[in-house]
Amino acid sequence: MSETPRTAAQPARKPPGLRERMRATVQAEVVEVAHRLFTEQGFDRTTVDQIAAEVGLSRASLFRYFGTKEDIVLGRLEETGRRIAEELAARPDDEQPWQALRRAFDALTRINETAPPERVLSYLRMLQQAPSLRARHHEKQLGWQKLLVPEIARRLGADPSRSEDPRPGALVAAALGCLDVASAAWVACEGTVPLAVLLDRAMGALAE
Repeated sequence: MSETPRTAAQPARKPPGLRERMRATVQAEVVEVAHRLFTEQGFDRTTVDQIAAEVGLSRASLFRYFGTKEDIVLGRLEETGRRIAEELAARPDDEQPWQALRRAFDALTRINETAPPERVLSYLRMLQQAPSLRARHHEKQLGWQKLLVPEIARRLGADPSRSEDPRPGALVAAALGCLDVASAAWVACEGTVPLAVLLDRAMGALAE
């Protein structure tokens, strides 16, 4: 049997150009400086002007990289949501929707396991302490729901366009609620229990 021609496969993703790499470098520097200032002074006490001055940018230039101060902290959530959605779509079709959601969150717990624990704890503490961050985080999680609901609807044999069927949205919202509760518990125990274990417990409680 002959192999499938390579032309039939999806083309490889084009590597980022120089401008994109430079933009990513500046964004990473802004995030690093901002995180240090947020840790030292608190999120609300740190101004955009302070961050811009430390990095050597004008206020206007900084806002070309990040739309808001909150986005400096939460800018990667959209990418994380896409990763979770990809994990969910890759789960076996015969897997129960709730279990598929739990396993899809492995995309997030893997990121959590590879990052320095104190940095992740500091990040989650900021989310708990700054109302504007919590509100922006909730807004971005609503975007996660839009990504996840269609796949859960497919697994339930439901039509995602029919708003009168609450099941897909209820499952996704409940799963994200479990993720938030598990994250809060992880901060409370200072990371001594792995987030994945706490998430198993939270989602397992509803599964029962």
